[in-house]
Amino acid sequence: MIQYNESNMLFHLQGPTYSYLLGVKNDVLMQYYWGGRLPSDAVEGLLELRGEAASFDTAHSRHPLVVPTQEKGYFGQRALCVVNPEGDDVLSLRYQGYRILSGKKPLCGLPASYVENETEADTLEIDLKDELTGVAVTLSFTVFHAYDVLARSMQVKNEGDKPFKLTDVQSAMRLPADKYEIIHLKGAWARERQARRVALGEGTYAIKSRRGASGHENNPFMAIVKPHTTEDQGDVYAMTHVYSGSFSAGVDVGIDNEPTMMIGMCSDVFNWDMAPGAVFQSPEALFVYAPDGLNGLSHRMHPFVRQRICRGKWRDLPRPILVNNWEATYFGFNYDKLIAIAKRGAEIGCELFVLDDGWFGKRDSDNCSLGDWVVNEGKLDGGIKRIAESINELAMQFGLWFEPEMVSPDSDLYRAHPDWCLHVDGRDRTECRNQLILDMSRKEVQDYIIEIVSGVLRSAPISYVKWDMNRNMAEGFSCMLPAQQRMETQHRYMLGLYRVLEEITSAFPEVLFESCSGGGGRFDCGMLYYMPQTWTSDDTDARERTRIQYGTSLIYPCSAMGAHVSAVPNHQTGRIASFQTRCDVAMGGNFGFELDLSKQTEEDLATAKKAVEMVKKLRTVMQQGEYTRLLNPFENEGRAAWQFTRENTVIVCVYVDHQQPNPQPHRVKLAGLDPEAVYTDAENGISASGAALMNLGLIMPSYGGDFATKVYVFEKK
Repeated sequence: MIQYNESNMLFHLQGPTYSYLLGVKNDVLMQYYWGGRLPSDAVEGLLELRGEAASFDTAHSRHPLVVPTQEKGYFGQRALCVVNPEGDDVLSLRYQGYRILSGKKPLCGLPASYVENETEADTLEIDLKDELTGVAVTLSFTVFHAYDVLARSMQVKNEGDKPFKLTDVQSAMRLPADKYEIIHLKGAWARERQARRVALGEGTYAIKSRRGASGHENNPFMAIVKPHTTEDQGDVYAMTHVYSGSFSAGVDVGIDNEPTMMIGMCSDVFNWDMAPGAVFQSPEALFVYAPDGLNGLSHRMHPFVRQRICRGKWRDLPRPILVNNWEATYFGFNYDKLIAIAKRGAEIGCELFVLDDGWFGKRDSDNCSLGDWVVNEGKLDGGIKRIAESINELAMQFGLWFEPEMVSPDSDLYRAHPDWCLHVDGRDRTECRNQLILDMSRKEVQDYIIEIVSGVLRSAPISYVKWDMNRNMAEGFSCMLPAQQRMETQHRYMLGLYRVLEEITSAFPEVLFESCSGGGGRFDCGMLYYMPQTWTSDDTDARERTRIQYGTSLIYPCSAMGAHVSAVPNHQTGRIASFQTRCDVAMGGNFGFELDLSKQTEEDLATAKKAVEMVKKLRTVMQQGEYTRLLNPFENEGRAAWQFTRENTVIVCVYVDHQQPNPQPHRVKLAGLDPEAVYTDAENGISASGAALMNLGLIMPSYGGDFATKVYVFEKK
């Protein structure tokens, strides 16, 4: 609900459990409050504006500006930065008016949260303008009636008669003065989204990506919490970006110790020429306040991402259990080898076979052929159509790997169009994995990718696509842009990619698309808008995956996480874990196999078959149910546990990193159960009240060696 009090020019945005208060004073738009839900009236007497005792014109640094800019003594971090034709960066945005609309408009050319009918949300649009330069801003705030997420974005327009340059665009939210800690997701290739928690000092704390992708190193997410906040209690203020390119996120603590959270474009690699009449639409930012800890944050974000970011046929459907040939064969395969793996997959109940890299051009290693999306019939006699139809005869669907955004210097495409890659004339073209990046800001490149990928998808019964992107931008510039616009390349690349994804996914609505970027290097809401799941990490080691999946779950639902059982010794760490452990860990996401099933022992195949049967029975609970973290592996010596709950079914997954001699018994306590009801796990012979399971808990495994696991399935009676 959105209310406007004309007498005091106060906007009150109310979600299911939060309130956000904006007000206009001296034509300046300011934030008064963001936190737990307030009553609809009788709040103005409690509102305080910092700096009231000082002259308004000299107190801007103390005022909680909704759009902080360089003006009248504001010295904090700015949310909107411009360079005017005269060379200065002063910007005085003044209130012009507002509109309250039913529903939510899409953002032109960008992924964003959405509504399925106008009755499920309200949107507030507020117009601001700098009269001297003609910089006009329209802020958009959407309140969803059924979701505790506030969506906001900004449109900037040049309504003046001179050009200016836009150098930064952020969405900002002010918090009350208090002691806080920061939680963010740090990492690298093969160890993505490691949860990090640090004290917020007096100054600025920032994370960013300059890579042209959201990246392995920092995920576009940050939460600000009280020091006492746990999984189940304490205030959480969180933000994320519906965008897949370079970004910046941070917190700036001002002179009154009131932190300002910001997330938006990365100014290191962004600026935008704004000619008279030009319009720039910012990506959307999502903000969540949770008074009930980190699980409260996840319980708000997970259903929102599943149902109002992800789209299409596969949004709400159970995801197929797959077998991927990559770690089984790498580039060394032929038709017979693939069929042998697929047959064994069919025998244990797999539903989808995925052919990974190496099926096209002359691709026998990673040094050639990207861009030449023509079947290598020397490997695959009869082409994609034959192998796909053969897989279908095994009662399995067929999927295919692509890396369409890349080009190999040793390829027919590069020899025909050497200017189609991102580069700087006169400088070396930095290769990574023997490949360069196509210039997706160019329409002819976009059109080529749409045509070539669509042609392959039409050529055979392909039900799944793994869309990969294995490197980030070095010389990330388009030779087609004039010099003064070269810094626009990265964002124009993303706009071009989004156009390609929109056209291809719309043309093939029956296909399940999964994004990948060297594993989890582009795991963000922008990609999930087009592809409802992401390959979580190239690291498939069970121990490492408990940490990666744990950190990812802070904001992203399990239905978005690809999780596979792989070979041992593990190809990334060399670690050995039992087949059962590898299956149990993979149940924390979209389950599948990435190993040579034709070489597994009968015992392991029996374990695999049993796991497949369990996943088929329970995947609706695991993919669509409420996910609750019970034990944090970063804080409990590697012990981890999480819980899925849907209707009367409760699944508890427990992992023990390493065993200790003469161990003290450790327990894991369940959450969110009916204390009076009885819950029964027939497989493990447990029957107990909800109160007992929540207060006494289950004993963690203290046997079976390192990496011991246990899965409990309780039914409420």
